[in-house]
Amino acid sequence: MRARYVLPALAAAAALMLTGCVDNSTPATGGASDSGPTIETDDAAAALVPADVADTGTLVIGTDPTYAPNEFKNEAGDPIGWGIELASGVAAKLGLEPEFQVAKFDNIIPSVTGGKADMGSSSFTDTVERQQQVDFVNYYTAGIQWASAAGTDVDPNDACGLKVAVQATTYEDTDEVPAKSDACVAAGKPAIDKLKFDTQDAATNAVVLGQADALSADSPVTLYAISQTDGKLQLAGETFDVAPYGMVLAKGSELTVAVQAALQSMVDDGSYGEILDAWGVADGGIDEITINAGANG
Repeated sequence: MRARYVLPALAAAAALMLTGCVDNSTPATGGASDSGPTIETDDAAAALVPADVADTGTLVIGTDPTYAPNEFKNEAGDPIGWGIELASGVAAKLGLEPEFQVAKFDNIIPSVTGGKADMGSSSFTDTVERQQQVDFVNYYTAGIQWASAAGTDVDPNDACGLKVAVQATTYEDTDEVPAKSDACVAAGKPAIDKLKFDTQDAATNAVVLGQADALSADSPVTLYAISQTDGKLQLAGETFDVAPYGMVLAKGSELTVAVQAALQSMVDDGSYGEILDAWGVADGGIDEITINAGANG
């Protein structure tokens, strides 16, 4: 559901200074990129890497680390998260060293199509529209999940008149909450008051502080936010609008099948599951790594 534009470091710092409530700089359940499973090269997958990439010895990976727990920064400013660990694992399986290229989210696909990055790994939802530009190697299924303050009763399907916090330019901001609000108005009910924030930390804090009635985000992001608030938040409703995440590759690139083989090797040897388990996001794990499985969204 990620389709957004933020100013990562500045916005995150401002949110934390303003509220001091939620700090996503360290993981809730471990899982930092240097503490995951040891992953060995898969010779069959490595043999699929195009010569121009193999010769460099590195896999350049574009990411926007502002989306805990998928991709974010530790206290030293290094990218961490389960998405980062999976991408690092792909590089290891291919016999390459990962080189993370931190970028604004909207610049990652252009970097891949322009040859500045070999792959994008930043919680991209695979959609038919995006498939016109790039290919996706699907590695996870995520849905939309709401959360509200502990002890409250919020129904995402009947949120008319409520204040709902979202991270700016996510799918939740641009499509999901506006559609729900329009349905409210069409039914003669009050519109949803959508509150946009530059970072997920700030959106989460708005609910913790009582500035918003609920938040809407991708399911692993919401679950992580709940884990970081010491019981102040709870799930609101069930996960819905499930869709695949995908690693981004240049359209028609030979590297796509290599990345698919690498991820499938991680599924088969258990390292994929270990990473998801360590971060508490195993519910969205898949058994078969696919290419361009996304639909219109």
